[in-house]
Amino acid sequence: MVAIRLRHPQGVATIQVALDRDDFTVQDLQQEIFASTNILPSRQSLKAGYPPHPLTLIPELPLASLGLKTGEQIIVSELPDKSPATRAPTASSIPSRASTLSSGSFAAPAPVSPSVLSPSQSSGPDYVETDGGVLVHRVVPDDNSCLFSAVALVFEQSISKAPEMRQIVAEGIRKEPETYNEAILGMPPSQYINTILKPSTWGGAIELGILASHFRTEIASIDVETGRIDHFSPPADQAGGMRCILIYSGIHYDAATLAPMVDAPGEWHQTVFPVQSSGTSAEEDSVLVAAKKLADILRAKKAFTNTATFDLKCEVCGQGLKGEKDARAHAEQTGHVRFGEY
Repeated sequence: MVAIRLRHPQGVATIQVALDRDDFTVQDLQQEIFASTNILPSRQSLKAGYPPHPLTLIPELPLASLGLKTGEQIIVSELPDKSPATRAPTASSIPSRASTLSSGSFAAPAPVSPSVLSPSQSSGPDYVETDGGVLVHRVVPDDNSCLFSAVALVFEQSISKAPEMRQIVAEGIRKEPETYNEAILGMPPSQYINTILKPSTWGGAIELGILASHFRTEIASIDVETGRIDHFSPPADQAGGMRCILIYSGIHYDAATLAPMVDAPGEWHQTVFPVQSSGTSAEEDSVLVAAKKLADILRAKKAFTNTATFDLKCEVCGQGLKGEKDARAHAEQTGHVRFGEY
């Protein structure tokens, strides 16, 4: 058992949790928090890390899915009582497996009907209806490996394959030392490889480019805040004419997949799609149209974080800060590493 520090509306507390036991779940953590704070699990909002970011609470997953460390501080706040129309997704509503169809069996999705946008569901993940099914927001744990989990969900049928995605990135850097040199990586390649293999390290554009090349599939990342689509494409001579969709919130990646119905089993989901448009044009591609509408739903819910502009406060000295850049600079100058959002 290890100690986890809580900061909650009534003060501070310390709880004991089993980070290294698979049978100690997120639900167990929430029960411990309830015992210390009297905040019901259904109304708990938890943040951790640096800068603090929301934790995706999927009760049935092991506690390790949250990426917590010994001595971690969790910021606990209480959500307002939620009506059924705004209830958060539950673990049972989030499919656990991705598509098992072969690449040769994918059919072009039917065009999206613009009149069937779903602004909010009574339960389960957000989605956009199409004439041929629904494009579903597939949430992965917020554990510093979200990019790798989302890609693993798309290509390897399970988020448990996230560490293998890190290995693919490491091997891609080793194979192309001229492309991925110190100037591009910001550090010696060997150091970058050692860093990216750690489960606590976030991934970004470099990793998406390497993974797109490895799987010979374009990765389209849609920014929730702006609706911008960033296309990470394999070399032209390796492209397979397929595309997958990731949803980016500013600090977190999820996937979007197509299913015949929103609560369909994960193995029924189609995770990659024939490219119907190239470059940055989305108007002619029905999947990209649906994905942009899905981003609209999440934007309306404020489900994004602008890391350059969000307001932070140092919880050690109380100094106000603007964005991740200020927080990092303050930490380097003072050694203070506990921050919260205003």
